[in-house]
Amino acid sequence: MLKKELRIKYKALRKLLSEQEIEDLSLAIANHCLLLPIWDKTYFHVFLPIVEQKEVNTEFVLHLLQGKDKEIIISKADFVTRKMTHILLTDNTKIKKNEYNIPEPVDGIEVPTHKIDVVFVPLLAYDKMGNRIGYGKGFYDKFLSECKPETIKIGLSFFEPEEFISDVFENDVKLNFCVTPKIIYSF
Repeated sequence: MLKKELRIKYKALRKLLSEQEIEDLSLAIANHCLLLPIWDKTYFHVFLPIVEQKEVNTEFVLHLLQGKDKEIIISKADFVTRKMTHILLTDNTKIKKNEYNIPEPVDGIEVPTHKIDVVFVPLLAYDKMGNRIGYGKGFYDKFLSECKPETIKIGLSFFEPEEFISDVFENDVKLNFCVTPKIIYSF
């Protein structure tokens, strides 16, 4: 299937999920994250979910990271330059929704991309080769291409993978893993 078709399909599937299902599935995803070979790393980038888009609730993953004393990084998007600024999450970090309902840090300590060891990546769909589809703005492809080659990229999804995404671009960055409520896919 084409990216455009998959975006429509998975937005519709997400709309069918209740708040309780999102919470239960997000907790199952976080529990599976404990099985990933990542816990010796230090700097973890986590997306904050757009509740209105029924994204995976990463609050449970944040609790895991805090419990393991990891350095947590969240981002702020610039929709003009399509770049993300990465901010260290601390007790003093103020978070505010932007015009697209994306929760973002207001300000804080900037962390250079090369320090990031693990990135939890938002997505709408993905395939069995580790290709992912986001909302189509290219923020994460740009960000992930700036990360060091050994940075571990982990998608979080309520759903199983598609067999094949037919219009993958050369600069699309593949995932290393995708965690679902039932299984961890390794690519």
